[in-house]
Amino acid sequence: MKTTRRIMLAAGCAAAALFTADLAMAADQAEPYSKTCRVTRARDNSIQNIEPTKIFDNLYLVGPCYVSVWLLTTPQGHILFDTTQEPFVDHVIDNIKKVGINLKDIKYIVLSHGHLDHVGGAAKLQEATGARVMAMAQDWDMMAAIDGKPGNRENGGTNRMPKKDMVIKDGDHLDLGDQHLTFHWTPGHTPGVTTTEGIKVYDNGTPHTALLMGGGGYRGGLKEAEQSLESAKKVAAIKGVDVNLQIHSWAEPNGYPGGGVLERAMKMKDRKPGDPNPFIDPKTWNERAQAAVAGAQKAIETEKAKAANKG
Repeated sequence: MKTTRRIMLAAGCAAAALFTADLAMAADQAEPYSKTCRVTRARDNSIQNIEPTKIFDNLYLVGPCYVSVWLLTTPQGHILFDTTQEPFVDHVIDNIKKVGINLKDIKYIVLSHGHLDHVGGAAKLQEATGARVMAMAQDWDMMAAIDGKPGNRENGGTNRMPKKDMVIKDGDHLDLGDQHLTFHWTPGHTPGVTTTEGIKVYDNGTPHTALLMGGGGYRGGLKEAEQSLESAKKVAAIKGVDVNLQIHSWAEPNGYPGGGVLERAMKMKDRKPGDPNPFIDPKTWNERAQAAVAGAQKAIETEKAKAANKG
């Protein structure tokens, strides 16, 4: 893949939409709705579908509620980050249409990592949009391994993976008009996690810099723990981030904090002129980035202790 691709795009936006009544009612619950969706009732398909929400002039959250599917828009073409999985893909497609976006205008689909809840809808969206699908080589291999296997959700059917397309390499760039994205290989959570740096979002015309970390932590093993530490250090070293685009609505231990992605999105509904955008929060991002480094260091100690006990 060439390290730089240029398509002249201009910033744009579509009509904003509000969250569903269920989400609004959840604001009064003791438990944040983001945690309900992602943790407490993560397997409950009946609560997962949400309405799209305009987060920035050129960025929408298009659901479902446990996996964050982000749509970055301009009048000349759009980028989708992650695709969720069956049985939620049709709802995501409907949400994209609700904000006034023609599916054929989506030019790229960037997959953060190869777990089914992020890539399971990629085949359907690839066909519906004609977009180029992008992932690291290691996670293209993960997708190939689960293709044709039973889905892991009720009514999920059989996994159908996208046709292998663009292979991202560490340090690759995607230059699209005013978007100058840099992709980082940050393994640990999966072998091919992709972190996207340099996403430009606009809040009433004012630019801000967003980052989408493709997946933190690790899935067990000393090698993976060591990879997660190097990845966490790489991400923490990225400067100028003031918007964190989480790939899930809730991240332990406290969501975002302040609830979670959905709670912050709810605040957008009642936002008045002059009110701050709740997603512009560099302090929380920096704290999260440093906590990820500390967590990875602790994980290495844990894995070394396990190995010593086995010996």
